[in-house]
Amino acid sequence: MNNQLQVNINSEIGELEGVILHTPGVELQNMTPQTAKRALYSDILNLAVASKEYSQLKGVLDKVAKTFEVKDLLSDVLADEKVKIDVVNKVCTNENAIEIRDYLISLSNIELTKQLFEGVVMRKNSLTKFLSKDKYSLQPLHNFFFTRDSSIAIKDRVLIGRMANRVRKREALIMESIFDNHKSFVTKTVNPESCYDCHPELTVEGGDVLIVRDDILLIGIGARTTSQGIDFIIDKLKEKDIKRNVIIQELPLTPESFIHLDMVFTMLDKDKCMVYEPIILKPNKYRTIHVVIEGGEVKSIEDEKNIPDILSKLGMDLKPILCGGNDAWVQEREQWHSGANFFAIAPGRVIGYGRNVYTMDEMNKNGFEIIPAKEIIRGKVSLNDYEKYVISIEGSELSRGGGGARCMTMPVRRKDISW
Repeated sequence: MNNQLQVNINSEIGELEGVILHTPGVELQNMTPQTAKRALYSDILNLAVASKEYSQLKGVLDKVAKTFEVKDLLSDVLADEKVKIDVVNKVCTNENAIEIRDYLISLSNIELTKQLFEGVVMRKNSLTKFLSKDKYSLQPLHNFFFTRDSSIAIKDRVLIGRMANRVRKREALIMESIFDNHKSFVTKTVNPESCYDCHPELTVEGGDVLIVRDDILLIGIGARTTSQGIDFIIDKLKEKDIKRNVIIQELPLTPESFIHLDMVFTMLDKDKCMVYEPIILKPNKYRTIHVVIEGGEVKSIEDEKNIPDILSKLGMDLKPILCGGNDAWVQEREQWHSGANFFAIAPGRVIGYGRNVYTMDEMNKNGFEIIPAKEIIRGKVSLNDYEKYVISIEGSELSRGGGGARCMTMPVRRKDISW
């Protein structure tokens, strides 16, 4: 029996068949208030609480799709000595840690995987290291439970993220190694790092890339994804016999809750989307740009009113549902805690944080039944009994990490949608 899974993502909302997750582990505890900022956190998380909340997300996804854990996938590929040496060489070179190369290669695939995630404790065997305030030769991967950012499935290929912050570059290297070597996936990777003329300011992260329809890509430009990153994607989309539309949305550089487009816009159904009104709908200084690719070249680049407006022109009439409802103060509070960040498991069937009560109320008003994740995991509720719903997971701790359900999922296969 062939257990290989052909990567296939042609929309944000097609029925989910395969998804990659990373259950947060000890790496979250290997952080202090002093190192939190370097780790891109504004606070330190409680692993015990975060793990309980995350188990709700994973518990639901285990019931509706094939789930893969990054740690298991990485351990599998590191069992190949050639892959193991290649990964270690790249990690040590990228992070200026050549002195621990031989030590890492000597580890078993399981132990190496563990240390690549949790951090490699520095051996204080020289004066320089003795005086160093760093605890680790390789820093823990505090952000990897946000699996969305380091790799992006577009159709049958996987774009490897070029991360905006050095502390996350190892995540992309790991994901590339998995997709290039693991027997579970049939795909080809595209990595900006492999281009001979890669622009030094080129960055792209998965939270900014939304596959709205097979011919429409929506990309945020801001703190994590640059214009050079978007140009790279556009260049890779230039197929002569296919017309594509790329919609670019400018984002504020601050505060940190606007780091990615999926923090202000996500797809919910064929005809509904979740939006943070001040950025997506109201007049502001942040531009919405439409790029048309046809005949293997860029045909036009034009400013547009906003995302729903241009999507309507392309045959997608979406009703915006407002994150936080109609009150500006509540909107700001709930957007801060990933209130606009939903993950679809099928059209009209999504997952989000229950803590954002005003956003959930808006969802309910628009026909989405609110179902607590605990009820599904315990078998008290059957999702087959509902046509349209939002599964609420607890997120008081997870949301403090700066992301929601979409951030914590990297889908690799969805059923195609008949629009």
